[in-house]
Amino acid sequence: MFLGTHSPRLDDKGRLFLPAKFRDELAEGLVITKGQERCLFVFPMAEFTRLAEQLQAAPVTNKTARAYTRVFFASAYDEVPDKQGRVTIPASLREYAGLSKDCVVIGASTRVEIWDQQAWDDYLTESEPGFADVEEEVLPGVF
Repeated sequence: MFLGTHSPRLDDKGRLFLPAKFRDELAEGLVITKGQERCLFVFPMAEFTRLAEQLQAAPVTNKTARAYTRVFFASAYDEVPDKQGRVTIPASLREYAGLSKDCVVIGASTRVEIWDQQAWDDYLTESEPGFADVEEEVLPGVF
C-alpha cells in the first residue's frame, strides 16, 4: 500500500526520484500512464496487470469502455527504476500533467500519483472543503 506525500524534483532529463519508501514495491518494474485530474498514475507491474485484465473483460461494444481503454493503454509506458531509484517520465506524459521541476508524489493506496506542485495545491484547495461531506458515500457505515 502506498501512503504519504513527497516532493521530489524533476531533473532536466525528465527523471524523477521515487520516494525511498516506494522503491521496493516498484523496483521490479512499473507502468506510468495518464490519470484523472491531469496527474499521472504509477502502478506496480502486478497491479497494472490486474487492472488490464479487468479492462479486457469489459465488453468491446461499450463505447465508454473502449474510449477509456484506448487512452489508458495508449499513454502507458513501462519502466524499471535505475539503481538510484529514478524513473524517466516520457515527454508526452510530462506535458499532459503539466509537470515542472517541482512535483508532488502521493501514495494513493494501490498506486502512486505524480502531480505538478501547483496543480496539487490547486486540487487540495478545491477539493478539501467537500472532503468531510463525502465520507458516507465513499465509506458507508464506517464513520
